[in-house]
Amino acid sequence: MKIVIAVLSCWLLAVSTMHGQSAMLDLREGMMIRISEIEIHPEYLQGYKNILREEAGASVRLEPGVIAIFPMYQKANPAEVRILEIYASREAYEAHVKAPHFQKYKTSTLAVVRSLRLVDMEAIDAQTMNTIFRK
Repeated sequence: MKIVIAVLSCWLLAVSTMHGQSAMLDLREGMMIRISEIEIHPEYLQGYKNILREEAGASVRLEPGVIAIFPMYQKANPAEVRILEIYASREAYEAHVKAPHFQKYKTSTLAVVRSLRLVDMEAIDAQTMNTIFRK
């Protein structure tokens, strides 16, 4: 009986590992990567950063399809904000922009954004990226 349990345990482990690997492959093939280039009116910068911090945290915490929302700013010009966004799929991105926390961010920051440019990207090494951004 112990041998049967051991064999079944090994088989279940192998199946679950293979399933996890295929899920990672699907993630790499269908993921959406974007860099948002945002210029903020300097007098509103601190308020903008507070709202963005709240939105980014909620997105990663609450949305399973949001792999990363990583906001940053240029050291030489803090009003130049960049956000690395990685989604499991286009559908995950479309769900993200409908989420209440994103809608709050968008409506709260309209007047403080001087310019916005959305740059869609492709991963050069998606396999390595998949090991960096695990959920």
